[in-house]
Amino acid sequence: MTTIRLITKINAPIQTVFDLARNIDVHQQSMVQSNEKAIAGRTSGLIELGETVTFRGKHFGFYLKHQSQITEMESPNYFVDEMIKGQFKYFRHEHTFVTQNGHTAMIDFLQYKVPFGIVGKLFNKILLRKHLENLLSKRNRILKNLAENQD
Repeated sequence: MTTIRLITKINAPIQTVFDLARNIDVHQQSMVQSNEKAIAGRTSGLIELGETVTFRGKHFGFYLKHQSQITEMESPNYFVDEMIKGQFKYFRHEHTFVTQNGHTAMIDFLQYKVPFGIVGKLFNKILLRKHLENLLSKRNRILKNLAENQD
């Protein structure tokens, strides 16, 4: 199992950050480098508890689909998306939001397992982990910018 943990400090109210993080339109905006589009389930606006979304995007030269469901949610503190269908053996992304010293700490805790045995583990070590860290970091910078520049 691979774990990625990121903390992003954002100078905006917790509810604003929570809503931006679960906004399908903002997600697509933050994933332009992979041309990621919501193609099924909730395809725009704020995703809610129990809802699903299927994204299609280009990663490593291939168009891939990833379907997730929001399995837990406590507004504005926490939500979890878990893969239903996709390229991973297991994929769970916890999003936690905490107010600290006048700002919001957005905490990403992503855990996943890759298929294909030793080949998958090698691919993860060489490329995949860094790719996912970069995607999350870029997404978080866009969320931070949007949240801090709202009127």
